[in-house]
Amino acid sequence: MINLDLILLVGSVVVMVAILAARLGTRVGLPALLLFLGVGMLLGETRVTFDNPELAHALGFGALVIILAEGGLTTKWNDIRPAIGLAAVLATVGIGISVSLMAFFGHFVLGLDWWVAILLGAVFSPTDAAAVFSVLRNVPLPYRLRGVVEAESGLNDAPTVLLVTLASTAALTGHSEHGPVALVALVGLELIAGIGMGLVLGWVGVQMMRRVALPASGLYPLATMVWIVFSYGVTAEIHASGFAAVYVCALMLGNAQLPHRWATRSFVEGTGWIAQIGLFVMLGMLAVPGRLNLQETMVALAAGLFLTFVARPVSVIVSAVVFRMPFREQLFLSWAGLRGAVPIIMATVPLSMGVPNAPYLFDVVLIFVILFTCLQAPTLPYAARKLGLVDLEAARDVEIEVAPLDKIAADLLQVRIPDGSRMAGLEVSELRLPPHSAVTLIIRNERPFAPAGRERLKVGDDLLIVTPSAERERTEQRLALLSRRGRLAKWREGARERRNRTGERNGAAPEDL
Repeated sequence: MINLDLILLVGSVVVMVAILAARLGTRVGLPALLLFLGVGMLLGETRVTFDNPELAHALGFGALVIILAEGGLTTKWNDIRPAIGLAAVLATVGIGISVSLMAFFGHFVLGLDWWVAILLGAVFSPTDAAAVFSVLRNVPLPYRLRGVVEAESGLNDAPTVLLVTLASTAALTGHSEHGPVALVALVGLELIAGIGMGLVLGWVGVQMMRRVALPASGLYPLATMVWIVFSYGVTAEIHASGFAAVYVCALMLGNAQLPHRWATRSFVEGTGWIAQIGLFVMLGMLAVPGRLNLQETMVALAAGLFLTFVARPVSVIVSAVVFRMPFREQLFLSWAGLRGAVPIIMATVPLSMGVPNAPYLFDVVLIFVILFTCLQAPTLPYAARKLGLVDLEAARDVEIEVAPLDKIAADLLQVRIPDGSRMAGLEVSELRLPPHSAVTLIIRNERPFAPAGRERLKVGDDLLIVTPSAERERTEQRLALLSRRGRLAKWREGARERRNRTGERNGAAPEDL
């Protein structure tokens, strides 16, 4: 008999402890995933046991789908657009360089069999989206630099999953069905197909969400997440990269003008936290602390040092050659390659396939993630300051929630003014919103009132703005511009438009100005 009451009791206690651990991790600068892992390891030392690597592999991939979906939905396209080229190169060429160097190190220095050494490199090399998002979004970095790290972590799972699977098969059988050229071509083909499927399904999802009026606002977040999971399933069934499809589809949905976007964001953030908690508690329970020994620790330390100070910097420098990235940004990008869930999930692939020495590899990866996440994550803000990369003047964008008012062809925008926004201090009349758009209500310190034109906005104000549906995009763009530039936004925007028109008359494209 399954004791459901006990399961619910233990599960609720574990989640509450994990939530408190997340709070502690934020204060000390560590990703909460390490503390979740510790909760799982402590739980595994009790009567609660979990030793099913096949189930861990399946649940791990499912959790990774949700984590990538949350990352894509909460990433702003304008932030990563200038960085997408470099991020794509890092996620493909950079991963190839890192895996190759780690394989040579594993074979010639650690004495591993060639396929096991390649497997070691493939498991160690990918950065982790959950760790990157939880740490870097609290560091005020330039948009382009942060976009490179975030986009790389969202894209590099796709090629490494295939590489780890093929290397595990080869390590198990002693040979590979594909040569090096065919292997690279297969990885590239699956990645391109996955991105293409993500674009197509993302576009279809945007069109459906815009045109289908759902009976309850709570259904919009659920429909969004289900559609992203659907994109993974469809893409994986045609043997393309489901992880690439998930990230691209989520990125499109998260940046489209959809109803209840902030409710959707809150929902997926909560879902992402549940996925991270469940994933790392499960992986912690799968680990056997008594099996860890000094030899595994030394191997993890040696491999981690080589990856951090040789393989990762070389892959960054080679990938950034054609992008003219300043050297100090390359240094930060090398140090910001955080590992977390992804390497441990990848290590469950050979474990579930029964590859020889797979438990040894899993233990090495586990030790590596714990040691180097503790080393790198808390030092990232310090590294950014020392390299002069902290952008203290960067203002956070306003938070805009949209609710459709179908009967009058208008939208109600709920806008929160965050700390650092240059909208604070402006008068309502200085907003100069598009025609027929108006600030109808301000909520300040939980007190609502109808504002006059001379009312000055303050940090923490919630504004309710009614705008015609046809003008919603212009209204949001205007609010974002005001948040970044303040009352001079219109003058600066006008100056830029005049420069663009002048450049076009002289034969230059606007994007070249």
